Amino acid sequence: MKHLLRTVAAFVLASPALLQAGEADIKIPDLNKVSFLGGSLTGSEVLWIGLIVCLLGIAYGWWQYVRTRDLPVHQSMSDVSQIIWETCKTYLQQQGKFLALLWILIAGSIIYYFGVLEHKSAGDVLVVLAASVLGILGSYGVAWFGIRINTVANSRTAFSALKGNALATLLIPLQSGMSVGLLLVAIELFFMICILAFLPKELAGACFIGFAVGESLGAAALRICGGIFTKIADIGADLMKIVFKLPEDDPRNPGVIADCTGDNAGDSVGPTADGFETYGVTGVALIAFLALALAANPSLCATLIIWLFAMRILMVLTSVLSYVVNNVVSKAIWGKEKDFNLEHPLTNLVWITSLISIAVTYGASWVLLGNEPHGLWWVLSTIISLGTIAGALIPEFTKVFTS
Repeated sequence: MKHLLRTVAAFVLASPALLQAGEADIKIPDLNKVSFLGGSLTGSEVLWIGLIVCLLGIAYGWWQYVRTRDLPVHQSMSDVSQIIWETCKTYLQQQGKFLALLWILIAGSIIYYFGVLEHKSAGDVLVVLAASVLGILGSYGVAWFGIRINTVANSRTAFSALKGNALATLLIPLQSGMSVGLLLVAIELFFMICILAFLPKELAGACFIGFAVGESLGAAALRICGGIFTKIADIGADLMKIVFKLPEDDPRNPGVIADCTGDNAGDSVGPTADGFETYGVTGVALIAFLALALAANPSLCATLIIWLFAMRILMVLTSVLSYVVNNVVSKAIWGKEKDFNLEHPLTNLVWITSLISIAVTYGASWVLLGNEPHGLWWVLSTIISLGTIAGALIPEFTKVFTS
C-alpha cells in the first residue's frame, strides 16, 4: 500500500499538467471497462443497481412520512402545528425567491467560465447550468421536506406523550428523522449516479462541479438565513414576553409562533440543506481526487470510483436494516417501561448502524477490491471504518462534557 501511495504522489508531483488542473478539468474513465465477481458485474451495472436502491430509499423515506402523518393527533395540536407549518412555508417561499436571484449571479459565472474561458458549446454549458439547478433544488427540496415532517411529527409526538408510553413517543421523532435522512441521502446519490451514468464522461466533471456549486449555494443561504431568522424570532418573542409580562410560550404572545418557526428554520432547514450539500460535495471531491491523481491508471481509477459509489449505495441499505433492528431491540428492552433514559435507543441506533456499516464495508470491499495489490481492500475499509467509529464516539464525548 505504501508503494501505491508513493507512486500516486510521485505521479501527481511530476506532472505539471495536473498541477494546473482543477476539478472542472477532471476526465471520468470508462466505467464499462471494469468488472467484478469474475466479470459477471460491470461498473455500469453497479450504478444501475444503485439507481434502483436510491428509488427504493426515496420510497421508504416517503412511506415513513406517510406513517408519521397518519398517526393520531388531537385536533387542537394539529391546528397549532398547521399554523407553524404555514408560517414556515412563507419563510421557505421567501428563501426560494432569494435563491433564484443568487442563482442568476452564479449562472453568469458558469456561462463565462465554461462558455468563454473553456470554449464549451452552448449545449454543454446548458447541461452544466441544469446540474447547478439540480443542486439548488436538491438542497431546497430536502429542506422543505424536513421542515414539513418536523411540524407533522411535533404534534404527533406531543399527543403520544399524553398516553404515557415513553418508547412509543420516542419512536415518532426517530421515525421522522429516518424519513428525512434517508430521503436526503437517496436523492443526493440518485442525482450523482445519473450524472456519472448518463452524461458523456468528458462533460461529467464539469456537471459535478455545477451540481456541487448549486447545492453549496443553497445550503449556505438556507443555513445562514435560518440562523439569523431564528435569532430574530427568539428575541422578538422574548421582548413581547417582557413588555406584556407574559410567561414563556404563552399562547397570547403571537411571537411564540414566530419563535417555533424560527426553531424550524434554524434547526431543521439549515442542517438538512447543509447535510445534503456536505454529502454531495465530499463525493465530488473524492471523484475529482481519484480522476486527477490516477489519470495515468484509468482502470484503477474507474474501479475505485465504482467502489466509492458501491459503499454509498450499501450504506442506504445498512441504514434501513439498522433502523429496523434498533426498533426490534428497543421494543424488547423498553417496550413496557414507562420511565427510562431516552438517550439509550438513539445511542443504540448509532452503534448498531456503525457496526453493521463496518462489517458491510469490509465484506463489500473484499468482493470489489480483493484482487487489487497491496491489500487495498482492507486499507480503504479501515480508513472508512475509522471515520465511522469517530462519528459514533463524538456523541459519547459530547455527553461526557455536557451532561
